[in-house]
Amino acid sequence: MQELSAQTRWERRTQRPLLALAAVFAVAYALPIVDTSAGRSLTAVCTAVEWAVWAAFAADYAVRLVLAEDRREFVRTHWLDLCAVVLPLIQPLKLLRLVSTLLLVGQRARMASQVRVTTYVAGSVAGLLVFGSLAVLSVERDSPDGNIRTLGDALWWSFTTMTTVGYGDHAPTTGMGRVIAVGLMLSGIALLGVVTANIAAWFIERFEKDDVGEQERTEAIRALTEEVRALRAEVAALREPAGGGGVGAGVLERGAGVGAEGA
Repeated sequence: MQELSAQTRWERRTQRPLLALAAVFAVAYALPIVDTSAGRSLTAVCTAVEWAVWAAFAADYAVRLVLAEDRREFVRTHWLDLCAVVLPLIQPLKLLRLVSTLLLVGQRARMASQVRVTTYVAGSVAGLLVFGSLAVLSVERDSPDGNIRTLGDALWWSFTTMTTVGYGDHAPTTGMGRVIAVGLMLSGIALLGVVTANIAAWFIERFEKDDVGEQERTEAIRALTEEVRALRAEVAALREPAGGGGVGAGVLERGAGVGAEGA
C-alpha cells in the first residue's frame, strides 16, 4: 500500500474542521445583515469571526505550501487559493472576505474524493444564492434609488439572476451591486454548464453500459451457437461409422442368402 504524503494527510485531517469554520463564517456574515437591529458590539464580533476564519484558511494554505514536495508546482496548480488568501489584504472590504472564503472553501471541498460533482455543484448553487442575496442586500438596502429592501427581494433577485431569467422587477442600482450581479450571472452560467455536462455524462455512461451489456449478450449467444454447431458436428461424426457398418452387414447377409439358394 502506497504511503500518503504529509500534504495529503494534512488535507484530510483539516478538511472537516475548515468546513465547520466556513459554516461559522456564514453565520457571522449573515447575522448583521439579517438582523438590522444588531449593535456595534455584535457587528464587531462578527467581523472578528470573519477575519479569524479567513486567517485559518490562510494558515492552512501556508502549511500545505510548506508540506508540498514541489512548492513551485503547488503554487502554480493552486493559484486560485493564493489569490483568495491575498485578496482581502489588498483592500479589506467585507465583500472581498466573502469571495475569498467561498473560493477557499470550494477548493478544499473539491479536493475531497468523497465529495461528488453533483454534491459540490448543489452546494455551490446554494452558497452563491444565499451569499449573493446577503451581499446585494447589504449594499442595496440603504441606496436611495434601490428596490431591494428585504431578504425575500434579495433571494428572488439572486435566483432570477443566477438562472439568467432577469424579470427586471428587482435590479441593483449601486456600482457594487452591479458587480455582484455580474458575478452571479457568470457563476450561474458556469454552474449550469457543469450541471448540463454532468447530466450528459451520466446518460452517456448509462448508454455505454447498455451497449456493453448488449455486446456481452451477443457474444454469449454467438458462443452458444458455435458450441451447438460443434456438438452437432460431433454427433454426426459419431453416427456415420455406425450407419456404414449396418449397411455393409446387410449386403453380406443378402449375398450369403443368394449363395445358399444356388447351392
